Amino acid sequence: MSDLRLVDVPVPDGTTQAHLSLPPGGQGPGVLLFMDAIGLRPQIAAMCDRIASWGYVVLAPNVFHRDGDVEALVPRVDLTTAEGRESFMGDAMARVRSLTSDLAVPDVAAYVLALRDRAEVTAGPMATTGYCMGARLAVRAASEHPGDIAACGGFHGGGLVTDEPDSPHLGLVDARAEFVFGHADADRSMPAEAVAALGSALEAQGLVARNEVYPDAPHGYTMADTASYQEAGAERHFRELEALLARTL
Repeated sequence: MSDLRLVDVPVPDGTTQAHLSLPPGGQGPGVLLFMDAIGLRPQIAAMCDRIASWGYVVLAPNVFHRDGDVEALVPRVDLTTAEGRESFMGDAMARVRSLTSDLAVPDVAAYVLALRDRAEVTAGPMATTGYCMGARLAVRAASEHPGDIAACGGFHGGGLVTDEPDSPHLGLVDARAEFVFGHADADRSMPAEAVAALGSALEAQGLVARNEVYPDAPHGYTMADTASYQEAGAERHFRELEALLARTL
């Protein structure tokens, strides 16, 4: 695990905290990382640090800033047990439901601007990647900011395709990024028909994309601090994300 290194980021209704990871050279293209429902914690910092080691400046905001700061929201149970994870997820999912698109879209714009404005971020295209509900935010970033976001990863994402008029997949009409999706196997939040619908939306817009289900990978498979971790899926995600960033940034 890595220590959180927090910076303040302006958002429409105040400020939020974000973890910042810098590459070995101190500068590089920007990558905006959207956390999972569990929140901003050392596991997210470790993932940011690994991506930064490839040569990127990585910013991971506390998207639940309306519910509290990082210290207030950090898990205080053992997430590596199924019981601990389940006991925490009730509050976590309440926060997810409260982050509606009318709140999320302006926040995402603020995060993109904050990353672009950092002195360590070099000129040129940026990327985003998201996990669990963060995959929805990553897709919104790519759709709402096509001039900035050239690559988008989404891993064990949920709710990428819904029947609502603000479904994330509908925004792909405005995107120009290359996409890589690694879906959890048998995921109730992203069933097979939703994966297929996402693929159809990507194809309809002529977007370069990989839209695949990772075998036997549970929802949350990238998160090494939880009972859902699957090493094979997590390492595959890192390989595919690293290749995506290398191709586009």
